This record gives sequence, C-alpha cells and structure tokens, in this order.
Amino acid sequence: MPPPPESRPEPPAVRPRVHRFTAAEHRVHRATATLMAVCVLTAGCLYLPFLAELVGRRHLMVTVHEWSGILLPVPLLLGLGSRALRADLTRLNRYGPHDRQWLRAALRRRGGRPAGKFNAGQKLYAAWIAGAVLVMLGTGLLMWFTSLAPLLWRTGATFVHDWLALAVILVISGHVWKAFGDPESRRGLRTGSVDAQWARREHPLWAPEDRDPDGHGGGDEHGGRAGHRGGHTDDRGPRGTA
Repeated sequence: MPPPPESRPEPPAVRPRVHRFTAAEHRVHRATATLMAVCVLTAGCLYLPFLAELVGRRHLMVTVHEWSGILLPVPLLLGLGSRALRADLTRLNRYGPHDRQWLRAALRRRGGRPAGKFNAGQKLYAAWIAGAVLVMLGTGLLMWFTSLAPLLWRTGATFVHDWLALAVILVISGHVWKAFGDPESRRGLRTGSVDAQWARREHPLWAPEDRDPDGHGGGDEHGGRAGHRGGHTDDRGPRGTA
C-alpha cells in the first residue's frame, strides 16, 4: 500500500496592511533626522571638553554645526511639493476634543486614547520642535554673524541657544525612546504601510482607504485618506490632498 502523500503546511495568512506615509515623507523625515543628529553631535564636540579633546579640529566642528543648522529646515521646505506631506501638516495643526481626551488619559496613564492619524502627543512634539528649530536658527545666526546685533543681544542669543539646545536634546531623546518602544510605528515610517490591526488600536479615529493586503505601500502621492468612524472625524487636510 503506497504511503500517503506528504501534506504541505499552509503558508501563514498575510496580515492586512494600510498605507500611512509616502516615500516623500520618509525622505523628509530621514534627512531632517540626519541633520538634527549632526547638529547635536557637533554641539557636543564644541561644549563637552572630553569630546572636544577626542575629536579636535574645532574650526571644522563649528563649520559643520553652522551649516547643518542652516540646512535643517530645507528638507521640509522641499517636501512641501508633496500633497500628502501638506495634508499631514494640516492634520498635525488641527486639534479636537479627542486630543484633550488623549492627553488626559496619557497623563493619568489610562487606556482609551482616541487619536486620528496623529495623536495629541505627536502633534505637540511636532509643534514644539518646529518652534524650537526656528528659535535655534535665529539665535544661531546672531551668534554667527556678530555684526547683525549689539553685544547685549548676542549674549542673550547665546544663553537662549545653549539652554534650548539642552531642551531639544532631552525632547528628542524622549521621541527616540518612544519610537523604539513602537516597532510598528517605525516600520510604517520606513516602509510606508502599517498593520491594519495596529492602526485600529493606536489610531481608532483614522480611517485610511488604501488597504494593502500584500504589505506594499502606495505611490508617492497617494497617502491614506481619513474618513468617518464611530461618529468621529479624523483630523485631516482638505479633501483630495491626502
């Protein structure tokens, strides 16, 4: 009697994924993060004695720090050509009652944190870091071009620049720490798509239309569109811009 044919194991089911970010948004984030890292590292080489002695070449560190700071807003400005990025910037600048509820729940360490495509913490971080970069850029220019302002102004600019730099380092460290605690969020920014179950759990008010069962993201200008879910509306940009 012939032996029964070997049964092949069924391949695991592919978890559905939804489109979250475009390639343009990925490039803007990567370029901005790289420039910010260069700013922080060169600042450390200028202000920390043991790093200054280890690296040396102070003039080179000053030059790299100045130009990386000047170029910091450039990736975002270039990325404004992407409709998806502009729509996400609109979402980041819109706050609703669900954002207050998210903040209350986060401060009390409770569940039930409603969020659209971006939660309230991400919105506050984006607003704070954008303002901090502008202040750092302005004070840095006063320190670089000494003829722009009198000595008193330059002294104040140095004070603000140094202490705000410390605050930026602390806030960015918290941002990186939270990112490492959420691998699916990092995967979404890296690949453009996220697990549909993760999206429903972490961003229940965000209703993306672009479903991707094969795990591939959409094109550069076809970000997920927000919709209606459970009586709530996502904090979205103008229709047709996502």
